[in-house]
Amino acid sequence: VQLVESGGGLVQAGDSLRLSCSTSGGTYSSTAIGWFREAPGKDREFVASMRWNGGDKRYSDSVKGRFTISRETNTVYLQMNSLKPADMAVYYCAHRVGAPTRAASDYRYWGQGTQVTVSS
Repeated sequence: VQLVESGGGLVQAGDSLRLSCSTSGGTYSSTAIGWFREAPGKDREFVASMRWNGGDKRYSDSVKGRFTISRETNTVYLQMNSLKPADMAVYYCAHRVGAPTRAASDYRYWGQGTQVTVSS
């Protein structure tokens, strides 16, 4: 399974961005996609996840109500609204077989990451 993120960039606080995760090379039934982020000096943290069929969506408390995970064909999106400086990080999408979880260690395949920078 190959994952390629795109859509990151530099925005101001309050702006929106949509990240994309293009997937290829695998079958996707009974799988899940997660979005994680890693800020300098911090551990990789869970942002959002869902089943490949779009069900069982989960969000971290810090992004709930502002971020939305979705999928169209083989691309998974993370719509990010009302961005804050605290959201600044490298964002990764990840794939696992099974139900979505919040633990990065549960995901086998990872993209290379895309940088999101939010200025105040």
